[in-house]
Amino acid sequence: MAEKKENEQKRTIEAKKALLEALEKHLGIVTPACKESGLSRTQHYKWLKEDKEYRQAVKELENVALDFAESALHQQIKKGNPLSTMFYLKCRAKKRGYIEQHDVKVTGNMKFTADFGESSTIQSSSESEENT
Repeated sequence: MAEKKENEQKRTIEAKKALLEALEKHLGIVTPACKESGLSRTQHYKWLKEDKEYRQAVKELENVALDFAESALHQQIKKGNPLSTMFYLKCRAKKRGYIEQHDVKVTGNMKFTADFGESSTIQSSSESEENT
């Protein structure tokens, strides 16, 4: 009985290894990886939920796909593709002013009302109370 359980554990380890290799080959896309390894998507998600080491290995594979996409982006930039260059700058060079909008973070305990009817003014709640 112990030998049967040991053999089953070995098969599971080999199946996980095969699926992880297929996931790497297919840049983390589950369906083709499962088809290649002969395992079901259900099994993959079960292992993902129950096996911390498997989950960590899958998470590390996410970087393979990101590296692939980033490499392709850099190739397009080298070819002079202006959209790729602009995209890169908007994502990675915000501190240098390559942004389309400014994000404003407001902290503190503030109350205000906004009236965008005929005008585009914003009044604080104290100003609003004074005008009524």
